Amino acid sequence: MTGKTFRDWQADQVFLLPPSVDDFVPEDHPARIVRELVEEALDLSPIMRSYSEVRGQPPYHPKMMVALLFYAYSQGIYSSREIARCCQDRMDFMAVTACQRPDFRTVNAFRKRHLSSLGDLFDQILALCRGMGLASLGHVSIDGTRIQANASKHKAMSYGRMVKAEAELSEEIEEMLARAEAADDAEDREHGADGGSGMLPEHLATKRQRRERIKEHMAALEAQAAAAAEAEGKDPASAKPEDKAQRNSADPESRLMKTKDGFGQCYNGQIVVDADNQIIVAHGLTAEGSDQKQLEPMIEAMEASAAGRRAREPAGRRWTNCSSGKDGTAGTDCARPPSSRCSDRSSRRAGSGSS
Repeated sequence: MTGKTFRDWQADQVFLLPPSVDDFVPEDHPARIVRELVEEALDLSPIMRSYSEVRGQPPYHPKMMVALLFYAYSQGIYSSREIARCCQDRMDFMAVTACQRPDFRTVNAFRKRHLSSLGDLFDQILALCRGMGLASLGHVSIDGTRIQANASKHKAMSYGRMVKAEAELSEEIEEMLARAEAADDAEDREHGADGGSGMLPEHLATKRQRRERIKEHMAALEAQAAAAAEAEGKDPASAKPEDKAQRNSADPESRLMKTKDGFGQCYNGQIVVDADNQIIVAHGLTAEGSDQKQLEPMIEAMEASAAGRRAREPAGRRWTNCSSGKDGTAGTDCARPPSSRCSDRSSRRAGSGSS
């Protein structure tokens, strides 16, 4: 035995008084800042008004759930399962939730239910940042990155290939129908006209379905070409898609884009960051592979967010800004920066009093 005196350590010793969650993290910890921001500074009335049913088990408080999501996103954690796990394992998350432990299904359901309102809160956060001098918008940087779509690039087919495949399938179907009719006539002579099931062969039904799906994708590409021609003042009736125009059957809105690992089925995510304190002031999502045309719409999105209004949505693009939080098809979190290096970069300088 050593003569050194050690601090007492008894893991099974209970507290005389219950601990406070404020003791879990230091006073200047981001968990406290996020919690106090949601409690005192943000207007959650649109979310609160959605809870009108008085019956049933009381749900988790919306303020706690909003604070949990915002803090998790600020820590780079987006998975609902990982957020639920952190509520059990991490002291900083316990300081936000006051030791409450929502299930991952609850976290995911809350996010999906209030996706639009959560997006609107980022406009309030941006206004607070500007009020505290954290985002002057005098010098901003615009960045883009490829975001992998939930689809395989092997599910994409060009318009030229669709035309060829549709003609090949039509020819195969006609040939099969002729063989099937000949076989039916032979069976009718052998078994009588009432024999047999009369069902369409499975291989023939599959080819017909493939042809119909290809026709649907061809029609969608033709509609896009007509809309683009009309926007340019040309005759939409004479517009025809380019042979290289592609459409993915799993995620039609995504596009084949070049990435650092080759080509992949992706979207192009854009953000605008204020240079003072790296505050994300606008963000967007487009299916255009190049960043060259994104400067103007992203500046418009930034100015719309700063003014508390919704940005104009350019034709052919899917944009999200801090004031809207969603674009009708997919919402993206304003606090989530791209995780990989961008391919193009541009910046804009303006006067410090600009909006």
